[in-house]
Amino acid sequence: MITAQVPADWPAIEQAARAVQDALRGRVVRDESGPPPGTGHVTGVDVAYDDERDLVAAAAVVLDAATLAVVAEATAVGRVAFPYVPGLLAFRELPAVRAALDALPCPPGLVVCDGYGLAHPRRFGLASHLGVLTGLPTMGVAKNPFTFTHPPLAPPRGSTAPLLAEDGEEVGAALRTRSEVKPVYVSAGHRVSLDTAVAHTLALTPRYRLPETTRRADSLCRRALREGRDSQPADLTSGASRDSSRNPSP
Repeated sequence: MITAQVPADWPAIEQAARAVQDALRGRVVRDESGPPPGTGHVTGVDVAYDDERDLVAAAAVVLDAATLAVVAEATAVGRVAFPYVPGLLAFRELPAVRAALDALPCPPGLVVCDGYGLAHPRRFGLASHLGVLTGLPTMGVAKNPFTFTHPPLAPPRGSTAPLLAEDGEEVGAALRTRSEVKPVYVSAGHRVSLDTAVAHTLALTPRYRLPETTRRADSLCRRALREGRDSQPADLTSGASRDSSRNPSP
């Protein structure tokens, strides 16, 4: 586990963060299909918070895309980098997530975020932001549809429906990964098409509703947060506290 540092020029207020989104959104690559499912590495990233101590822990877990066996993992713990503002979750989490990715001993391949990419009010969610900053192919798989809607899905696993904005723009897909179970919400992030993202999500959910990338990264970041609280409280909790309430929907 390493300590994540917030960059000196990291936005501290909402207006500055929105300006960064506006500046970077045009750099999202949307005309690449991305790596085929079952090939190379696929990496899950996730975060956990300690609200009282203003801490965030990030985990990156690399899986073999063909077997879903764990290849490598890394964690980082640091201060929450930004107050909770809907639509700006990436600014809270990216310093820790990038630190965990940088600590991996091997290339991550496709990165799967527990959150959104194009399916975002400003069309620049965590997955897109991470992809632009790192150059990696990224996608988002979220647990809820955020502010978007979709038509009803058929009951079988693999059924999809377009995830729609108020103006009718398709920003992602609702995907049923288990028959007759609530769907997940898939969106392209950077250098990956929506069709490829949906195919990867199905390949990553052989037994459970959520992808193995998310499940394993979630478990690891929670463990890292517990260890970080015990081993580095003085270093990570010094200075002025920020609002670190947990965002229930990235």
